Amino acid sequence: MGKPDIIYEDNDIIVCYKPAGIATQTRRIGQQDMESFIRNYRAAKNEPPYVGIVHRLDQPVEGVMVFAKNQKAAASLSRQIKEHTTEKYYRAASRGQGVSGTDKEEDNHDPAWHTLTDYISFDKRTNTSQITSEKDRLAKKAVLQYRVISVTPDRDDSQNECIKTEFDIKLLTGRHHQIRLQLAHIGYPLIGDTKYGKPASNNSGTGSKSGRTNGGAREQLALCSYKIVFDHPATGERMTFELP
Repeated sequence: MGKPDIIYEDNDIIVCYKPAGIATQTRRIGQQDMESFIRNYRAAKNEPPYVGIVHRLDQPVEGVMVFAKNQKAAASLSRQIKEHTTEKYYRAASRGQGVSGTDKEEDNHDPAWHTLTDYISFDKRTNTSQITSEKDRLAKKAVLQYRVISVTPDRDDSQNECIKTEFDIKLLTGRHHQIRLQLAHIGYPLIGDTKYGKPASNNSGTGSKSGRTNGGAREQLALCSYKIVFDHPATGERMTFELP
């Protein structure tokens, strides 16, 4: 497990790198999370320990995050996220084969990009989501755009030869486990995903062993939030932060 890192800071925001394995926020005593990391960081500088959490990354996901240092900044960032004026980009990798005949709606602005639109229902009891239909009153619309950035030879968890596909993803809505579920649904479960790593016909279950290597060690979930774009809550300047 890596360590959190401060990428940028001013009077209103803190932009951080969150390693895989660290929660954004947790109530578990003794478990490190990003909220505690920033509180302690600010306290060490004799600053008010306020931390405005305006978005989250799942614990196994690494990537760049922005936090607010005051309530006014938090309100601005939260409003931007709600109004979908922020931009969030991810990298993901799968050893899946894809589903034959999958509908890929092309974006007219860039033929390399495809759009996935589904309706996702969250089950709090199992902390999993599943794709249902627009008629499901509990389901929420989930939209993302993706493009394939590389296809290379690889080996699966049984050391069999296979193909690894890497994706560039623009997340347009922020549903529970959205990227993991939508890619699994079209036949590309993410490497290291033990929740949705089953075949697309049964991607709502849990307990898959696809996240383990041949030696029994669990692989890291191949999902990284590598870029975030938003308007600075005080100056209005459009800001972009991207991991190297």
